[in-house]
Amino acid sequence: MPNAKSLTLGIIVGGIAGAAYTLLSAPSSGREFREGARLKSESLKNTVLSLREDGMQLKDQIAQTSKEGADLIKELSEDVKTSIESWKKTVEPHQKNIQKYLEQIEESLKELEEKAKAEQGNDAEDGNPPNDEAK
Repeated sequence: MPNAKSLTLGIIVGGIAGAAYTLLSAPSSGREFREGARLKSESLKNTVLSLREDGMQLKDQIAQTSKEGADLIKELSEDVKTSIESWKKTVEPHQKNIQKYLEQIEESLKELEEKAKAEQGNDAEDGNPPNDEAK
């Protein structure tokens, strides 16, 4: 226990000596120190207010930008929808024509097949072998 008492006494004496040294070696008086502290606190207060104002401006800018972005996306989607509908209207008559041409080609192919079968049947009745070159 004697070591604990001497350690505690050393800490107290060292603290008092350090405080006395700090007060005696300070480059400014108490009044100057308080004035400097007041100026620094005002500067810090102004900095915090400026940061707050900048933060509010940034918040407003982000809100405005997101609103403009949403409006732009909505407008773009409407333009795309309009373009697609216009394209469909332009293509639709051509689709019908293509469908009609395909049906005509299909009918022509059926007629050709029927003629080819009929000719093969006629050749078989005449006794002529089917013409392989026609194929």
